[in-house]
Amino acid sequence: MKQTITIKVDPQQPDTKQIQAAADIIKKGGLVAFPTETVYGLGADALNPKAVSNLFKAKKRPTDNPPIIHVENTNTIHTLAEQVPPKADTLMKKFWPGPLTLVFKRSKNVPDVTVAGLDTVAIRMPQHNVALALIRESNCPIAAPSANLAGKPSPTTAEHVLKDLNGRIDAILDAGPTRIGVESTVLDLSVDPPVVLRPGGTPVEALKQVLGEVKLHPFVAAEKELTVEKTRSPGMKHTHYAPKAQLIVVEGDITVVMATIKLLITQYWFQDKRVGVLATAETAWAYEADVVKSLGSRRKVDVIAANLFRLLREFDEENVDVIISESVSTEGLGLAVMNRLRKASGYNIIKVGQP
Repeated sequence: MKQTITIKVDPQQPDTKQIQAAADIIKKGGLVAFPTETVYGLGADALNPKAVSNLFKAKKRPTDNPPIIHVENTNTIHTLAEQVPPKADTLMKKFWPGPLTLVFKRSKNVPDVTVAGLDTVAIRMPQHNVALALIRESNCPIAAPSANLAGKPSPTTAEHVLKDLNGRIDAILDAGPTRIGVESTVLDLSVDPPVVLRPGGTPVEALKQVLGEVKLHPFVAAEKELTVEKTRSPGMKHTHYAPKAQLIVVEGDITVVMATIKLLITQYWFQDKRVGVLATAETAWAYEADVVKSLGSRRKVDVIAANLFRLLREFDEENVDVIISESVSTEGLGLAVMNRLRKASGYNIIKVGQP
């Protein structure tokens, strides 16, 4: 078992020597977890097939689930993508660096393992000084899925990474908690009109303002398990974001949601279950359960997104048997929050009086 070292770095002005030490690991085919504005990623040299294979093994990640390639400048795109449509240039100028991943037809430079054998490649430029410095010093594009064991809630702190991957990876660059808390939006530009494959840190509404027509893959707002033959984006096919406890999402008018959750608490108590409730700032006071946690105010969906994965992990620490979660609006970042909650619950959704 290898020893995982943690390197604390300044998120704004990372020390060059610290970044170079991590970059040396990447250059030698090793694995380094690093912060982005969304979640922590687990990085490997995207052009090194053996390194990427080791990345899949470290995460216990299914090999048909392609990671996103992270770049530090837009010129790299042309070595990874067969063609870059004009829409991509518009989007990169508007949203990069930032939480938007673009899917292109791949070039032959990209190893099969890095794209899970697909004819497309997913690329983004992260909006985090540590991530950009690591890619620059590594002198290669970095393949980086979230730095957690496959299926677990994504990590928003270095502590989360260490809990999942200690002894499985070489190093962690610790720059404190991430800002956005849910992964990037994935937009497929290999088709026309473009299709959102995963909602995330860039709201769909913002994409529509720039592009006009943008379609949503049925998976994005799915309320039940869908069969996806080819996983063109992370988060589409396999169980993701799930805590250990059973998770139930109650959706609908908040008054009816609250009444339903209270009833469910009583039912599970009769079964001698330890019950957690994932509520919001406006409603948390109303619940009597073993553990009640607030995502934040319903009026601040950015705060809710930033807190989501951390709170799901905290419920694991509290050893609850079941978590009952309120729903939030699907506007803006709320679509990504609800996508993650539904997926984490295995689509264990209770619909009540609709607003």
